[in-house]
Formats: sequence, structure tokens, C-alpha cells
Amino acid sequence: MTERVPMVPETEATGRVAALYERVRAATGLPFVPDVFRLASTTPNLLEVVVGGYTNVFADSALPRDTKELVAAWTSRLNDCGYCTAAHSWFLQQFGGSAELADAITSSTRIEDLPVDERTAALLRLTEKVTTGVPDVDTEWTEAARGWSQEELLEAVFCAALFAFINRLVTTLGLAAPTPEPAP
Repeated sequence: MTERVPMVPETEATGRVAALYERVRAATGLPFVPDVFRLASTTPNLLEVVVGGYTNVFADSALPRDTKELVAAWTSRLNDCGYCTAAHSWFLQQFGGSAELADAITSSTRIEDLPVDERTAALLRLTEKVTTGVPDVDTEWTEAARGWSQEELLEAVFCAALFAFINRLVTTLGLAAPTPEPAP
């Protein structure tokens, strides 16, 4: 798949775009700017929305980072966004999630197939409804609230909603999942 919009290379970024790229590198801890951010690089106002959403959702807060990565990866899987599923399954492992869970996310279509406890499954059922746009979340909210604080639930909902948005950008603008290099 080819990107449908031009992307500013890091070496050519100036002014506001260069500053936003630096925020991305600082927030991700990566030595480069992932393509998902570069998709909006020719329009700094839009790039700022993506950078702000990402940095604020993944900031230190009530919900643990590995749980946020799980929500981001599962949301991306449900939205059939290979790029974000791969990226956030990798981040999940970097922040303490197991390789077994990361692998299950890429191949499963049901929460019941994921190696998670019931508390986490309840949170994923809530965020799945957010992801699929089902407005009736009363049952899922009540079940998830038994194991998570109100602040954690709000953060999980924001994370799922943000990734539904980012998934749409990535798939609509043509960013493909990275393909593994063939073994020698």
C-alpha cells in the first residue's frame, strides 16, 4: 500500500513540524518519528492533534502503560489496522506484556481467546464497545468498574476512542504495516 499523502522526512522538518517531531521522539523514546505521525506532517495543526492525543493518552497516569498498550493494540486489531496492531503489540511487550499476549492479539478475534484475567477482559469488553461504536455500555461499564477505578475507566475509553481515530487515519491514508525482512 502506498501513502496517499506526502510525509515530511525528519531531515527536512523545520519550525513547528521539527518541534512536534522532537515531542514525538521524547514521548515514544524512539530515535525516529514513526510514520503514523508523519502522515499529518504537511499540516502542522493536524499533526499537533495526533501528537497531543498520543502524548496525553500515554502520559503517566492512573492506568498502567501496559494496559493502555493492550487497549491500543486490541482496538487496532478490531479495526483491522495492521500497522497499529503490530506497533502497539510491540510496545505492549516493551512495557511488560507477554509475547504470548502480543501474539494472541494479532491472531484472535475474541477477547475470550486472549490470555488475560477476568478483570482485564471486562475492561476490554468495555473498550470493544467504544471501538465498535455501540452506544449501550451500561453492562460493560458496571462490570469493568468492579475492578478498575473511574479514572482508569475514563483513560481506557479515551485510549480506545483515540485509537479508533488513529486507525481510521492510518488505513484511509494508506499506511501499511511494516513487513518483516525475509530470513537470510
